[in-house]
Amino acid sequence: MFKILCCQIRIYRNFSDEENGYFILPAAYHLASRLRLPRNKVAAWTQSLYRLYKKQQRFQIHNLFVIQLLFRGIYQITLEYISLIFVVNHKLFALQYPKGKLIAIGGAENKGSDPEAGEIHRNNLNFIELGILRRVVEEAGGVHARIEVITTASTIPYEVGDNYLNAFGKIGCTNIGVMHIRNRQDTQNADYLDRIRKSNAVMFSGGNQLRLSVTDGGTEFLSILKERYQNEEGFVIAGTSAGAMAMSKTMIYEGNAARAHLKGEVKMTTGLGFIDHVIIDSHFEKRGRFVRLTQAVATNPSSIGIGLGEDTGMLITEGNKMEAIGSGLVIIIDGHETLHSNIADIPDGNPISIEKLIVHFCEKGNGYLVNERKFLMEAKEGSVIKKQVDVE
Repeated sequence: MFKILCCQIRIYRNFSDEENGYFILPAAYHLASRLRLPRNKVAAWTQSLYRLYKKQQRFQIHNLFVIQLLFRGIYQITLEYISLIFVVNHKLFALQYPKGKLIAIGGAENKGSDPEAGEIHRNNLNFIELGILRRVVEEAGGVHARIEVITTASTIPYEVGDNYLNAFGKIGCTNIGVMHIRNRQDTQNADYLDRIRKSNAVMFSGGNQLRLSVTDGGTEFLSILKERYQNEEGFVIAGTSAGAMAMSKTMIYEGNAARAHLKGEVKMTTGLGFIDHVIIDSHFEKRGRFVRLTQAVATNPSSIGIGLGEDTGMLITEGNKMEAIGSGLVIIIDGHETLHSNIADIPDGNPISIEKLIVHFCEKGNGYLVNERKFLMEAKEGSVIKKQVDVE
């Protein structure tokens, strides 16, 4: 409303008596007409605003002070209108955030087998009972929930499918399905479409994330998943490795870690688009992908980089609130406050230069708010239990 008034004042300023502030009366009448408010009250309100404005000019009072005085205002009708706008906007925002949940996993999640010697240290050898896959089942509604495993990204889909059937079976799940979607024609399979409409959760396997975006992008299959994620409370979309990287709207599909410091070596495209303003990378520590994700964030500084370690993940609710889960580390890279970047000015193949990236390290139980760009020591709101520290 204030912006509308200012716009109208600029229109009428050259045609009225500025010294006495009468140039704002036509603007006030126009505003009253648009807002369907009494002309005399809006006119008095705007003249009061103008007097405050002149007083501010005379004594060089900061604009914020004038605005504070304004919103304390004399005319209750104006305040009520502003309050109404706030409430409506708040309700619209509440309707917009996704009601479903995302669980992005960094790969190599423990499926109940022994850890590979020298490859990854796990704090808990019974991680399958307490960790990521158990969390997927819990968020989906328990061991009786219908979970569909989608093997599109993998080149060995039947082996991967059997592996997940075995892993979920160890938890006690008995209602697990596998979809071997190999091409875009398969996404039109009526049985598959019916099954994802009835499922409580879907799990995208690892492999090649480009296969996911090329196969599912723009299909009815993906539209159903997005609609359910947006509107259905408790619906879970989980993905590991490539399945996690494809969740975001901007997706890394290629990039050699050893050459990731050179402009153009990190290739990006459009992912499945379940979440905006983030870029997800997997196997983060194991495969040395810090610089790869850094270049991705440097070219998309409005996005938050999420580097998922192996056997580690992020539970994302409302498209904003994140909770680190699993046995490893999640690294957050924030480029919003970058002061210098040469990436737009150098030729491909040259080293990139960036100043002031913000980096957070998250272990199990830590959290992060994407919109507020805020690290949370305790992801669960209201938690009063101190985090447990494992000491060998």
